[in-house]
This record gives sequence, C-alpha cells and structure tokens, in this order.
Amino acid sequence: MATLQFTTSPSFTLTNKQNQPSNLSAFRLNLLPATGASRPISTIVRSYKVVIEHEGRATELEVEPGETILAKALDSGLSVPHDCKLGVCMTCPARLMSGSVDQSEGMLSDDVVDRGYTLLCVSYPESDCHIKTIPEEELLALQLATAND
Repeated sequence: MATLQFTTSPSFTLTNKQNQPSNLSAFRLNLLPATGASRPISTIVRSYKVVIEHEGRATELEVEPGETILAKALDSGLSVPHDCKLGVCMTCPARLMSGSVDQSEGMLSDDVVDRGYTLLCVSYPESDCHIKTIPEEELLALQLATAND
C-alpha cells in the first residue's frame, strides 16, 4: 500500500510500504464520497513528459496538469525567452514536433497552430510532447503572412 501525502504547495509525495518516495507519471486517486453519495469519486492525475530543445540542448520535463510548458521550463532553470505570459506578445514561440497541447488561451491564428507552432506560455500538454524553441521572427513572419490571407 502506498501513502499519499499532500503538502501546502500543489506538489505531493507518494511513498511505498518502505516509506521510500515513488515516481509515477499517472495514478488513480479515489476520493471518499460526500455524505449521502452512493460511490467513491475516482480521478486520474497524470503528468506529461515534454522534451524541449532550446539552444541546441534537449531537456526532459515532467509537466503537471494545469501547468504551462513555459512555467515548468523556467522552474527547471531553462532560460527560455518570454515576456507577457498571456499568449499575446509572441516572445516564447516553439515548434511542436510531436504530441499535442491545448493553447486555446493564445492569440495564434488557427492556420499557424495547424502548422505546428505554439507559444510556450499558453501551452498545456495533452500528451507527451517534443518541442523545439524557434526565433521569434520566424513565428512573427508566419503570423503576419497568414493575417493578410
């Protein structure tokens, strides 16, 4: 049996019978039912592995649900370009090489998104991903070109 210990931050530690930390990329959390409920509530919590190529170096990140790729990259010490963190300024562009992200909070046009571009500040992984940062000018040129179509 494993014990799940929640802390005051959004992180937690899962320990096994020997009280050793366990690393899981997914687990099922069964919650006790509210008074009068007929069955327990069950949910799956899953983090995603995101490989981010930046400045010629690949780094693997574990991105939690509700966390942006930019936030995790910065927390991990990567010096990824960014500014507004709102999906507007286009300072944190990247190319999605594989996987999928939810970037519905961003301002990129649909055709640019369909070509595999993303903004790290509004990219929430929906699967394991491989992402490559790109120069801001590459995305700006593409976004402006499609705006004239």
